[in-house]
Amino acid sequence: MTAITWVLAADGQRARVFETRGLKVDLQQVEDIRNADTPDSEKSRESFAQVIAAFLEQSRRQHRFDRLRLAVDPKFLGVLRECLSSETRELVYEERDTDARSAQRVVERS
Repeated sequence: MTAITWVLAADGQRARVFETRGLKVDLQQVEDIRNADTPDSEKSRESFAQVIAAFLEQSRRQHRFDRLRLAVDPKFLGVLRECLSSETRELVYEERDTDARSAQRVVERS
């Protein structure tokens, strides 16, 4: 069975989820989630993190991915971590606190 890896590139405004199978570097976008609120407030970041965590939790329960790689803005990473279930956190194999532009580079080299 080929492992399915998801890469989450996110900041307080946008979260993009990409998928790759096995050792391939061919990433396919799975989801593009945007924060409808002004991301400057802590409450907005927390709400957005909860939306992302709920999506990841539902996807985990549906066995849509086996591993998770996080490339998340440092201001948002801690908030997101707190929202992830322990079961989803167990699937995280790499975590980078990075800005949105750097996250795109991480996605491109995954």
